[in-house]
Amino acid sequence: MNWTTEQILKLAPDAASGKAAQGLLNLKKWSGLGTDDRAVWGLCQGSGAKPYQAQIDLAEPAFKCSCPSRKFPCKHGLALFLLLAEERSAFKEKEQPDWVAKWISSRIERAEKRQEREAATRVPKSEEEQAEAEARAAKTAARRMERVTDGVEDLERRLEDLVRTGLASVANRETSIWEEQAARLVDAQAPGLARLVRELAAIPGTGTGWQERMLRRLAQLHLLLEAFRRIDSLPSGVQEDVRAMVGWSEDQAALKGHDGIKDEWLVLGQRTLLEDRLQVQRCWLRGTNSHRDALVLTFAYGNQAPFSGLIPGTRFSGELVFFPGTLGLRALVRSRDEQTTHMERLPGRRIDDEIGSWSVTLARHPWLEHYPLALDSVTPTYLGGRWLLGDAAGKSLPLDSRFAQLWQMIALSGGRPIEVFGEWDGDTLLPLSGVAEGRFVELSA
Repeated sequence: MNWTTEQILKLAPDAASGKAAQGLLNLKKWSGLGTDDRAVWGLCQGSGAKPYQAQIDLAEPAFKCSCPSRKFPCKHGLALFLLLAEERSAFKEKEQPDWVAKWISSRIERAEKRQEREAATRVPKSEEEQAEAEARAAKTAARRMERVTDGVEDLERRLEDLVRTGLASVANRETSIWEEQAARLVDAQAPGLARLVRELAAIPGTGTGWQERMLRRLAQLHLLLEAFRRIDSLPSGVQEDVRAMVGWSEDQAALKGHDGIKDEWLVLGQRTLLEDRLQVQRCWLRGTNSHRDALVLTFAYGNQAPFSGLIPGTRFSGELVFFPGTLGLRALVRSRDEQTTHMERLPGRRIDDEIGSWSVTLARHPWLEHYPLALDSVTPTYLGGRWLLGDAAGKSLPLDSRFAQLWQMIALSGGRPIEVFGEWDGDTLLPLSGVAEGRFVELSA
């Protein structure tokens, strides 16, 4: 893959690391620069007498540096990668030094052992072994279902107590009560429910109408719990939806074996969230021919930045495989061309049309949390004490109060209509990108 500066900076764990890396793009600070088909390496002179050994495994990419930083990648690794993209002729060494060869060999060895373990699980078993394996899997599934059911019943009692005491009592409660409930749900192997409970803690006291928002979220949660209790009687697609919301995960390796949709995909916008020490990158795509929306999730732990390889504002030809269920949004990229081109327009529509599509999806999936809206010819407007996006038909959508790039979007518009893409939660729109006069701009932090 021919990495660009923009793509490399997406790997930075935070903005400060990216800025610091750009401050190291002076070739006088580097020595021993080299690269081959697998790795990149170089020595960066720091404040000490001994230079830092920075190296990159291009297969993932993965980074290693001898500096004491706990960020992954650190500023030296990022700077090394940026230099490769901008000053490739400076990388004259072609033979890996010992410290690079040793690291790459250890990574190859670990990958081979992992493949051997995976291959061992695919070895055909005898009928007796197969029956034993199925029996163990059934026992494990039954134990988990029992634990999740206990967790659901405990949560239902908590919701009943909350309704009896009234929503006004929630505003005075410590957030620790929600964390305790979420921790019990994690123990009950229902991480999806735990996340929904944690999100409830952020609603009380957050401006006018928080009680209505809280009541709606509680009603959705109650509906989910009731659906789980009756899961065997639900249509198969709804069963998949309920299991996913509660916290069951899909076997992604098996999922990639399913039929996918080949199309030219537009990368419309991207957002990174922190969920209980786990960084989650949400990347939205739309097919130019299928008009299918897709959500690709990428995860990373700790200080490592999630990176899907998808850059907002670009388009590529590829095949996506969608997760089962009635929602039909989450997907995996099974294959893609390395060549990407820039996108000069969003596939935007009128506000009425996009909200109509959202309404149809909401009727199918009542637990819908975020929905992609691509709007054509909308103008930022201040009305009634809040900012809106309005169109020529007189329709408007309120903007999320957490939107940090408001003034950037206003400057992009200059009082004229622009194209905007964002996430709609049923109440407000959080813009993620915009296009004005053929220029694509990211609006997400």
